[in-house]
Amino acid sequence: MNTDENTPEDGARFQPQMNEAPEQNASETPSPVLPTPAAPDASDASFSQSTPVASAEETGAETVEAAPVTVAPAPVRRGPGWGALFLAMVCSIGMATGGTLVLGQNLRSSVTTPLVSQTSAPAQANSAGTAVDWEAVSATVSPAVVTINVSGQSSSGVGSGAIVDSSGNIVTNYHVISSVVDGSGRIQVTLTDGRIYEAKIVGTDQSTDLAVIRLVNPPSDLVAAQFGQSSDLKVGQPVMAIGSPLGLSNTVTTGIISALNRPVQVQASESNDQGNSKDPFNQLQQQNNQAVTTNAIQVDASINPGNSGGPLFNEHGQVIGINSSIASLSSSSSSQAGSIGLGFAIPSDLVVSVVNQLIQNGTVDHARLGVSITTGAARVGNDTRAGAQISAVTQGSGAEAAGLRAGDVITAVDDNTVSSAQSLVGYVRRYMGGQEVKVTYVRDGVENTVHVKLQSEK
Repeated sequence: MNTDENTPEDGARFQPQMNEAPEQNASETPSPVLPTPAAPDASDASFSQSTPVASAEETGAETVEAAPVTVAPAPVRRGPGWGALFLAMVCSIGMATGGTLVLGQNLRSSVTTPLVSQTSAPAQANSAGTAVDWEAVSATVSPAVVTINVSGQSSSGVGSGAIVDSSGNIVTNYHVISSVVDGSGRIQVTLTDGRIYEAKIVGTDQSTDLAVIRLVNPPSDLVAAQFGQSSDLKVGQPVMAIGSPLGLSNTVTTGIISALNRPVQVQASESNDQGNSKDPFNQLQQQNNQAVTTNAIQVDASINPGNSGGPLFNEHGQVIGINSSIASLSSSSSSQAGSIGLGFAIPSDLVVSVVNQLIQNGTVDHARLGVSITTGAARVGNDTRAGAQISAVTQGSGAEAAGLRAGDVITAVDDNTVSSAQSLVGYVRRYMGGQEVKVTYVRDGVENTVHVKLQSEK
């Protein structure tokens, strides 16, 4: 899908927040203030990326500004082996014009890196009434989680990441390291045992808000995360997030999966637009060229600024998502968001695909359906179904070859329900050019199915 898969423009704004602030003296640092209890108004909900990029002036009184992270080297500690786990517990993206770039000198060619692989969760599900041993899960997986300190020309910030292999490759969010993609800044990575390493950018993909960085002279005892399959997830599954909210490294929070395939749109650049209280999830709005749309995993585990790029684990210690954004009751760009139990993670199936392509090629192949769309609805018999209505079909596209027409309302992709234009964008973003998908659509009150060969955006 390319910019011709359009979805509406104004709406709930996702603020990039990277726990970052321009350089300031002590007198400019706000004092920690506890939030004043207030009755929340759901109509004021807005979204923000869970890694801060707020300046000192943008940091509201209700957030605690983390002091600069100073980490002293500590003795090397090895976490327990992956086999120590018997039971443990689960994981925005879309249409943006931002492409892929590669920085550093021959980073890809200098290291032969095996592909990141995924494994299915054990067949034995956690039995009802049996609590997950989060202590064991945390002890096992924590060594694979890192804190990322980014220093740019005008700002600095803290985010999180997950080690993906023994070569020192780390996955994080694009917005965590976006301030230094021009090569002018510095990235430092702190392991859970306190060791600090410089890191370079291997590749970025703004359209999925993902990036891969690599440690310079990585140690030989790195613990890599194991990735699970997000397609196996169920609503209600227990999950654990690990990251550095507000710069507090190695913070563990738990919760459950609240929803799957939640269409969430994040603005790739900060905007002064206010959120639409009638559409807090931005599912009805037209997509602009700086938006990242994801059919995300929604969780109630506490996620805050600084968690961005950190892993979301299932009860078996597998990464099933990368935490990327949160919903907030704040509607002002001058206030920093905090957790209200609505966090969102990029599904691991998409993460693994993007990470492998970035490590191998430094670029990512994204698919395009070849239609312009808006959120719409169609009537089939006595039922009215929501979907993505086609307003135009691109000449020579896979959609045209398959016979799709303007006016058709797409209601499913590979049997996944399409509820809005944003939802369709999120689904197509998961595929690569050349792959074939089954598209269910409604025309003149009749439901039809067609197979479409997706084209590459390249």
